[in-house]
Amino acid sequence: MAKEADLYNEFLAVATFLNRRLTITPVLYGSLGLTKATHVDFAPQDIDILVPLLFLEEKWDVLKAVMEELGYLLIDMDEHEFQKEDNKIGFSFIEDLKGFAGVDDQALTLVEEEGASYYRLSLADYIKVYQRSSQDGYRRTKNDQKDLEKLKILYQLPLE
Repeated sequence: MAKEADLYNEFLAVATFLNRRLTITPVLYGSLGLTKATHVDFAPQDIDILVPLLFLEEKWDVLKAVMEELGYLLIDMDEHEFQKEDNKIGFSFIEDLKGFAGVDDQALTLVEEEGASYYRLSLADYIKVYQRSSQDGYRRTKNDQKDLEKLKILYQLPLE
């Protein structure tokens, strides 16, 4: 849990910066977001953040500059992935939730904690995401069937 707490604290710091500097309210996503939403340790190894598509296209240089200001270096342009020491942060876009998994990005839960504002997916949203990603050939290969293991656990949890 120490790794998860460290990652979450780093996410809060980055989210606060995104809130203030770019007026972005990001979505905490991936295993860290899933861990926070379910209170089950999914052993997150990195931080996955969703931002408006605009910041991955027309305003990419602005987002990149803010991450560099926080001490992060771009390590993978295709994945929009940054690294600072042991922390890796990958960015994708909020608008993909609807097309990819049928998740309504306008209905996400707003969380405000330690000066940071961000959105969180519900358990039902994560089930949709992992059902879809378990069918995606790229994610299946990349994640070695971990999405299916997550789904097995998620199906056992009560929907909120």
